[in-house]
Amino acid sequence: MLNALFDEVDSIIARDPAARHRWEVITCYPGLHAVWLHRVAHFLWNSGLQWVARFWSMLARLLTGIEIHPGAKIGRRVFLDHGLGIVIGETTEIGDDCTIYQGVTLGGTSLYKGVKRHPTLGKGVVISAGAKVLGGFTVGDGARVGSNAVVLKEIPAGATAVGVPARILHPDLPSGENGNDVNDKKAYFSAYGITPNVDDPVSMALKGLIDATLEQEAKIKILETQLAKLSGAPTLDTGEASKSNAGQETKHDLDTIKQWLKE
Repeated sequence: MLNALFDEVDSIIARDPAARHRWEVITCYPGLHAVWLHRVAHFLWNSGLQWVARFWSMLARLLTGIEIHPGAKIGRRVFLDHGLGIVIGETTEIGDDCTIYQGVTLGGTSLYKGVKRHPTLGKGVVISAGAKVLGGFTVGDGARVGSNAVVLKEIPAGATAVGVPARILHPDLPSGENGNDVNDKKAYFSAYGITPNVDDPVSMALKGLIDATLEQEAKIKILETQLAKLSGAPTLDTGEASKSNAGQETKHDLDTIKQWLKE
């Protein structure tokens, strides 16, 4: 039992560079206190003492600012970073090594009792600050949810969800196969769900449309030149020069937009 408690403390030190030693984590981290208090409430809930469990969880909320229903299932080494304003619903299931930041809601969208209303998080999931994960679906192992995203459907393992409603990205992430290696976990861990070297799908679609527009303009210019040669007309008069300048300005504007999208 004591080893499991220290295991949770050490996992926080591995994921939070601000944590200096075990005593600081044990005394100053409300997310850790909330998880420990929840384990007591969950035991009472499963023992049939539902009212006592709910009252205990209310006291835990007053002490930590984190609301966890005693029926929720929380795995090992779960880190509620900062933690203030986190709400975790009754049928939520959280896998091992998950990280959840402040202001997150793991909520339900159904009013029916006795059904799975809240999400299930796989192992190593990162839910970023202010995100809302709503519904009885699964967030796959190693998935990430960006800040303030609203997730309403399942997220595949290793993917990243961003936006409102959340859109799914499939980045090329490190595998993180050496689950027991602390250095490997640090390399694989993504604070606040930030995923490097990946573009938002909307930005990618806009850049694709701009590329297609530039390609079409180039083909139209070639066709106009060929038609002018066939008809014997001069290839560039004053009007055409004006059109050419306008086309160059349009191309410049499109290139500027593309550069802005990349940033």
